[in-house]
Amino acid sequence: MSKFTFEISKELSKEALEEGRRLFAGENTFLKGVVAIEGLPPPNRTEICFAGRSNVGKSSLLNAVTGRKALARTSNTPGRTQEINFFSIGKKFYLVDLPGYGFAEAPLAVVKKWQNLLKLYLSGRQTLRRAFVLIDARHGIKKVDHEILSALDKSAVTFQIVLTKTDKIKSPDFSTLIKSVSDDLSSHSAAYPEIIITSSNSGLGIPDLRSAIASLE
Repeated sequence: MSKFTFEISKELSKEALEEGRRLFAGENTFLKGVVAIEGLPPPNRTEICFAGRSNVGKSSLLNAVTGRKALARTSNTPGRTQEINFFSIGKKFYLVDLPGYGFAEAPLAVVKKWQNLLKLYLSGRQTLRRAFVLIDARHGIKKVDHEILSALDKSAVTFQIVLTKTDKIKSPDFSTLIKSVSDDLSSHSAAYPEIIITSSNSGLGIPDLRSAIASLE
């Protein structure tokens, strides 16, 4: 079995960057929060989802990508997002914010309910084109991340790693970080071979992420 080579996303053309900018320059609105599989909106748009450990910076990244400072609620309490939140991106996409996993200020029964909802969504949503799995650059891929990555492998949902909070690590550590993440991804069949490096604070990688989403139409 050949081994994938994972690398930082390549420099994009002006056309690709403009396509991503245009996608998010239109109306981006919160559609609904879903607590049960029956509440999912009709599968009539291309969907991409954001997944990640609690407190990885999902809401901040979603706000940065959409250019809306308060579109997704942020909280200092890990695990606050308890629903699958759907956002309308123009008239062509749903951007889906999945509940944070790995830690939550919630009763165990509630956490298990989120986990079951997450598995049902990932395994049965035919319009889901790609999962963007957010990884805190300071910590790399943890055991709990491998669990969700394995679920995506099993569901045959392509996923792409997005490193968050990269402004909080020193530049010389990037090569070590990428090698570590690449090694961790080598056993996952659904992994997309490009890694996007981002910072919600500085805006690093946000145009690249927008373009990656726009390319999935």
